[in-house]
Amino acid sequence: MASILDQIKRNALPAGAVRSAAKGSLPVPPAEMVEILVYLTHNPVFGQDAKLTLASWDLGVTSEIVKDPAAPAEVLGYFWMEENRRPALMPFLIENPAISETMIMELAGTAPREIIVMLRESPRARSSPAVLEALTSNPRVTPQELTELQGGGPTESELAAASVPVGEHSADVALAAPAAPDQPLGESDPESDAAHLEWIKQYESEVAAEEGKEFRLIGEEIETAEGEQLEAHAPASAVEEQITPAPVSDHLALAAMAAQAKRVAQKERDRKITPLQKISRLGAAERVKLAFLGNKEERAILIRDGARIVQSAVLASPKLTDPEVETFAGAKNLAENVFREIARNRRFMKNYHVVRNLVQNPRTPLDIALPLVKMLLVYDLKGMQHSRTISETIRKMAQKYYKEKALSGGKTKD
Repeated sequence: MASILDQIKRNALPAGAVRSAAKGSLPVPPAEMVEILVYLTHNPVFGQDAKLTLASWDLGVTSEIVKDPAAPAEVLGYFWMEENRRPALMPFLIENPAISETMIMELAGTAPREIIVMLRESPRARSSPAVLEALTSNPRVTPQELTELQGGGPTESELAAASVPVGEHSADVALAAPAAPDQPLGESDPESDAAHLEWIKQYESEVAAEEGKEFRLIGEEIETAEGEQLEAHAPASAVEEQITPAPVSDHLALAAMAAQAKRVAQKERDRKITPLQKISRLGAAERVKLAFLGNKEERAILIRDGARIVQSAVLASPKLTDPEVETFAGAKNLAENVFREIARNRRFMKNYHVVRNLVQNPRTPLDIALPLVKMLLVYDLKGMQHSRTISETIRKMAQKYYKEKALSGGKTKD
């Protein structure tokens, strides 16, 4: 029997099943599901849904997939691309032999600071003279790092390890090892903190009005029994290993054991819950704060928050990147007010890809999309004339402006 991916490629699956696939809801192994999602990112109807699903996919599961040399090239290539990059996955991708040395060289020459640190700590990158040479050409490399790269000096982590004598405080050194580069919930910086405080003063009453309301995700139902499911799957050994038998007569010891068992079980559940489940437990004010201080994966979830004030906070975050806004502008599972806010923001509308995605998105209100059609380039207008994913009104407007621009060398008549 043909695989689900093969059936999707042959258009043999009904639209409803493909829609479920774009939301990651098919009962298939995670690696196969990710491969399906990557393929669907090129789908004109379900592509944006697939991108949002991949952006919020469980980090632990994804890291196991991208570290596998046998992983499909399309999957590795998707997460390697800058617009889809998740910092926590980069160390695994860099070490994966399926990623060519040429790709790492190209990355090294233009990498941002966080990737430079990863490359300097990577055994594979440090053993490649070509990659080290590419790093020295990167304008973001500091003079100290440049000296280290050119002279082969020790890295900061090696210096830190060397400062502790062998055999002393070895456990402390292990505990002090650098954390994974992915940000935890709500990691802050001065700029984002200031933006959050300034914004919350302006919209304090709207945030307060949402407090106490049940969390709701637009386009998807939240599973309310996730705690029970996690507890059912939690290994009993995690609790049993940490409980020491005590005399039955000792009531205080029994009470302490019960409390300890509860704490261990709770920690095990907390370790297993996804970012979506964590967010679903937060109040409105906490979700607004996370919209400012959180990471890309969390913003991809919060933009679909049922509370309009949380959606607005995501779009106001100083951490929000242009590729994220492009994805939001083309998403078909967001609230109408998200598209209106994007269209009102001058910074966003300077990005041609945002404008194009808004026009081509059937969820964009007509009063927003129509004035933007004339801003599109000739080749986009040409492709829209026969598109079945946009409204008839937009299609006719695209046809009109295409004829004008095609005859006037790409310019629109005033």
